Amino acid sequence: MYGDLGNKLIIEAKRTEQLTQRHIAASLNNEVNHNGSNNVTIPMYNDELVNNILKEVRQLKQNADYFKQVKQEQEEQQLLDGVGANPRNDKIRHCQNFVNLICLERNKRCLMAYQRMRSDMIDKLIWNGDIENNSSAGTGTGSKRYEYNELSHNEQEYMNQYKNLLDDLNSESELWSSVEIMGNMNPPSDIFIDIRVLKDIGEIQTEYGTFNLVKDSQFYVRQSDVERLIQQGYVQKI
Repeated sequence: MYGDLGNKLIIEAKRTEQLTQRHIAASLNNEVNHNGSNNVTIPMYNDELVNNILKEVRQLKQNADYFKQVKQEQEEQQLLDGVGANPRNDKIRHCQNFVNLICLERNKRCLMAYQRMRSDMIDKLIWNGDIENNSSAGTGTGSKRYEYNELSHNEQEYMNQYKNLLDDLNSESELWSSVEIMGNMNPPSDIFIDIRVLKDIGEIQTEYGTFNLVKDSQFYVRQSDVERLIQQGYVQKI
């Protein structure tokens, strides 16, 4: 029945939001698990279901064109015969056309809602620092903690352009040159925090001195100095 495929797509989108809501909330609060990952992932793009809905949309569009053509032919035939319109036939035709258009619009809204949900999740991945480098899209090597295989080609293009836009804003604008616009938006509860190093990083220079970040070592540092390292999963707040 028309509309069933769109309903399946919406159910999948709702399930995805429910499964990732807790992980997204943890990511926004800079909470990471013991592996340095925030578990925010996007499921595989459902090409088969989307393509079937698009086929259904095209079929519904053909139906709408057919109803329009039949209406014009009947009106022309009535003028030639000199008879008036049949109210019963008009009601049946209007009902068919109305149901067809409702199904068409609903399928389009379901597709737009599905794509909007996925684009919002891509935005969150970028702002949370899960996508660091967009030069290797499609290879799975352009992300610290995220694989590109789940994204469609158009989504990869959107992700790269969105990331480039933020990079340009962060690097070219004098106003934002000293501000990490992709940093955590929540104010820190403590200025200095204890951290544990999860991966070997080497020396970093801060206002309070130089720290040699070696795996499994612990330091008491200013949170703003290691904010990006926490997002990237190199260090963990303890």
